[in-house]
Amino acid sequence: MKKPLGEILVESGIITVKTLERALARQQGCGKRLGAVLGEMGVITPDELIEALAKQFGMDTVQQIEAHGISDHLLQLIPGDVAREKLVFPLRWEEGVLALAVSDPADSDTIAFLQKSSSTRIVPVLATCEEILSAVKLHYLRGETAGNSTLKILLVDDSDGVTCDIDGALRKEGYQVFTAKDGVEGLKIAFSQKPDLILCDAGAPRMDGYALMRAIKANPSSAGTPMILLTSKASPEEEHRALKAGFHDFIAKPMMTIRVVSRVKRAFEIMHKGREQQSAPAM
Repeated sequence: MKKPLGEILVESGIITVKTLERALARQQGCGKRLGAVLGEMGVITPDELIEALAKQFGMDTVQQIEAHGISDHLLQLIPGDVAREKLVFPLRWEEGVLALAVSDPADSDTIAFLQKSSSTRIVPVLATCEEILSAVKLHYLRGETAGNSTLKILLVDDSDGVTCDIDGALRKEGYQVFTAKDGVEGLKIAFSQKPDLILCDAGAPRMDGYALMRAIKANPSSAGTPMILLTSKASPEEEHRALKAGFHDFIAKPMMTIRVVSRVKRAFEIMHKGREQQSAPAM
């Protein structure tokens, strides 16, 4: 019988019982897997999570996927869109058996689909999301969006629908995304993960977007983090208030994910140009 992931992590001394209780409470509200919740809380590293999952599911692990010799024939066994969306990557093929790096050991549906479509028996091997995403970009996308993989974005919004849509859209662009359902939780993640950009709902519970802005700016370690306000008050007055308060940008709800992605890209472009100008030698 498999031990629960939380029990394995507590027994290994990676997290405390109290931390597990907080994570389980948060998990009930967001519907994400426990490992993802713990990662967003900043209390467990990707390598620690994979090792614990390997014990739970009795699976092998793999590291440094990019260093493996990957042929075009191997890549053709797994469609690129599936590799990117499901975070899987082909490692090697021998005598009709495909070793496949996976980030979610419980995703049996994807394994079954790939076995049927490729007529190949698949043996899943665990790897971190970061390892697989990096390999997918290098081999399937030929480096496309690779520069985004080091950028962290924190999304603070209590709407599960908004969070799911924006989280997925930003991850497809290669960004690392952390989510919080209220401002207090968002502030904790901001201090632990040090995101490069924060998207926050003006009406976030416990600490609204403006209060979160003040808290972020009040701490020297996070004061320079740019923030984008998400609000249902689509008015010139609200936009003026947001920009005057120090927000980098303003996005009115309801939001199209393509608009959010576009604004995020623009924010990073502006920040990049600003850093280039600051580092440019004086004439």
